[in-house]
Amino acid sequence: MDLLETYRRSLAVFTDRVAEVGPGQWTAPTPCPEWDVRTLVNHVVGEDRWSVALMAGRTIAEVGDRYAGDQLDGDPAAAARDAAAQAELAFTRPSALERTVDLSSGPTPADEYLHQLIAEHLVHGWDLAAAIGADRRLDADAVAGCARWFRGRIDDYRRGRLVRSGVDVAADADTQDRLIAAFGRDPDWAP
Repeated sequence: MDLLETYRRSLAVFTDRVAEVGPGQWTAPTPCPEWDVRTLVNHVVGEDRWSVALMAGRTIAEVGDRYAGDQLDGDPAAAARDAAAQAELAFTRPSALERTVDLSSGPTPADEYLHQLIAEHLVHGWDLAAAIGADRRLDADAVAGCARWFRGRIDDYRRGRLVRSGVDVAADADTQDRLIAAFGRDPDWAP
């Protein structure tokens, strides 16, 4: 599958799950021990907003703390949809994937950054589904593409403490459960 199509599907996974959050679920725990549902959604919306600025050629220093704090205002689902739509536009501009972006880890090819964001949306989409009791099944093609990419990055992510240590899964676990476990989540997590 095309990288941009995988990205679109990962955005849909996340925004669809945000739309399912019920009024009393915003403070529910998530598989990210330090985050409740609202904090998790705010994190991803902030990442989407950052991606627009970075893809426009801004540096981390130039962006500063513009996306610190609450990015959700009074309508988290609308904020998530808007941020995702703006991020998608940033990556689909002509020659966008040929750029280099300024990340905290240093200059990074835009297509590598896009892979990172795909993982962000899929894994946090799963986190959100688990937290609110929604369907945890992710887009199988997007998961397969993300898993292929992550196999070559897992050691870097662990060294950088970007993921918790992997969780053991059964030998016959499917690709999604393996990916979720590689990102340090128990596929059977429950609140």
